[in-house]
Amino acid sequence: MKSSSAFTTSEAAWPGECQSGSLGAPDWKTVLAEAIRDPQELCRELDLPSSLAEHARQAGKGFPLLLPRTVLPRIRKGDPHDPVLRQFLPVWEETQAVEGFTTDPLQEQAALTAPGILAKYHGRILIVTHPACPVHCRYCFRRHFPYAQALAGKQAEKETSTGVQPRLIASVVEYLSTHPDVTEVIFSGGEPLIIDDPEWKAWLKALADIPHLRRVRVHTRMPIVIPQRVTADLLATFERCPLTKVIVLHANHPREIDNPVSDAILRLRATGAVLFVQSVLLAGVNDSPEVLVELYEKLSDLGVMPYYLHQLDRVAGAHHFEVPEHRGREIIAELRRRLPGYLVPQYVREVPGATAKIPIF
Repeated sequence: MKSSSAFTTSEAAWPGECQSGSLGAPDWKTVLAEAIRDPQELCRELDLPSSLAEHARQAGKGFPLLLPRTVLPRIRKGDPHDPVLRQFLPVWEETQAVEGFTTDPLQEQAALTAPGILAKYHGRILIVTHPACPVHCRYCFRRHFPYAQALAGKQAEKETSTGVQPRLIASVVEYLSTHPDVTEVIFSGGEPLIIDDPEWKAWLKALADIPHLRRVRVHTRMPIVIPQRVTADLLATFERCPLTKVIVLHANHPREIDNPVSDAILRLRATGAVLFVQSVLLAGVNDSPEVLVELYEKLSDLGVMPYYLHQLDRVAGAHHFEVPEHRGREIIAELRRRLPGYLVPQYVREVPGATAKIPIF
């Protein structure tokens, strides 16, 4: 919550523009720019059969391969079934049309109420801050999302990629001024941390002035795939923000949490943010209690608590990741047997039109 005695929203209270570097080298923008986009290159790097590259080209025509090189050390070379690789390598199954799998499985376009705003939940709004991601997860429920429409046209899309987002910020502030019931803003995307540090400063300064707002929440994959994104300026901006900060990381497998990622997480935690992790239950990735026990215990050691284990959203191109619900229930039952209750996530699905996630078990 806000604490006027501990913080003011004056210019002096906020960190300056980007002056300090990111953790490690190269910096995060270089890592992003040098991400692997060519399936043949990825196969060479990981000693994989070249035939996989041709499948990946065909399957990735509308949603191509994008994988930062920071992820490569977490993948077993020569193993086309590696659970980390499986999340990011396009495969021929994505080209199959399967009944029940659609381009808008959550009917989010109906929830677009203003530029960049999805009003899906009671008491909180979701902001689509940027159309891009640092990595293309093959099961992404927004892989077909019309970001240009959500951001109110090409001009708004250009603004999100070239500087501070004044039009989008103004839209959100205007919306909040007439919706005093909204107490939490959720940053989503694409990837919210792909916007730069000065843009985060502008966002959080604007939101700190909304009297009825209590929390800002950031749903992000970035510290997991490009930990260099956790810069000194970003940390200082988060630390200075008087609102309660909640950061929800997205990780599915324990091998995603290497030493640079662990360091980035500890730095985020030091800002006073509350950290959670959410995962998607994925066939061939984490559909076993052993994998999830290791993931949640590893993250709990870093101060990150489990939040949701999502049943797969039935987006077109991702049917091969679906785990039967009865198997999900078995896994949760085993997690409850092996772990303390606070390390067992809620097993949920999202239902179009519902004002919250729906517990499965």
